[in-house]
Amino acid sequence: MKTYQLTAEPRTDLGKKAAKALRKENKIPVVLNGGEIITLPYAGTLREGEKVVEIGNGKGLITTDLAVTQDSVRNLIYTPDIFAIELDIHGEKRMAVLKDIQFHPVKDTILHMDLLEVNENKPVAIEVPVKLEGHAEGVKAGGKLTLSMKKIRVKAPYTQIPERVVINVDHLGLGKTLQIGELHFEGLELMNAKNAVVCAVQLTRAARGAAAAAAAGK
Repeated sequence: MKTYQLTAEPRTDLGKKAAKALRKENKIPVVLNGGEIITLPYAGTLREGEKVVEIGNGKGLITTDLAVTQDSVRNLIYTPDIFAIELDIHGEKRMAVLKDIQFHPVKDTILHMDLLEVNENKPVAIEVPVKLEGHAEGVKAGGKLTLSMKKIRVKAPYTQIPERVVINVDHLGLGKTLQIGELHFEGLELMNAKNAVVCAVQLTRAARGAAAAAAAGK
C-alpha cells in the first residue's frame, strides 16, 4: 500500500458539544482504535488524548482521541486507492488504516473518522480494489465481462497488503463466473464468502443467437 502522511492533534475536550465546535473550525473528530490491551484497573500513565475503554473480563483497550482538518484528509477519502496512514501526533509517528467514516446526510461533509492502529506483525482486514486483466474466452465468443465486486476483503499485516489485487480472466468462458473460493494470493487471507461472485461473462443476445444457430446447424 501507499503511505499517506497525516498530521493529527490530541483531543481532550469530548462530547457532542465539543465535536460540533470542532467541526465549525473545519476539523474532524477522529478515534484511533487498536491500541494496547491492558489489565484493569490500569496504573500506567496515559498520553494526551488517550483513554481506557473497558472491553470485559477485567481488560481494557487504550484508544486515542484526535482531530484532523477536513483539507488534510481530502486526498485520503475521495480516491479509489487505499493507504497506510502515517500519523504525526506532536512528532510521534504511529501507523494506521482507515476503519470507518461518517458523512453528513445532506452536506456530505465528513463528521467522524475511525482509524485502526497497525504494525508489521498484526494482521488487519481491509477492502482492496480489484483489477481484471486479460481477454476472457467468453468475451471472444460474444459475451460481456461484468465485475460484481469492485473490492474484496483481505487479511494480512499491512505491509503485505497490495494496492489492488489483479485477477486474470483469460480462461473465463461464456456464461461462467469466478468466485472468491477459486482465488489465491500469496500471503493474503480472503475474507469474503467463498461462493461470492467476483466477475462473470454474461450471455448477450448476440451470443445466444450465435449459440442457437450453431446448435441448429449440427
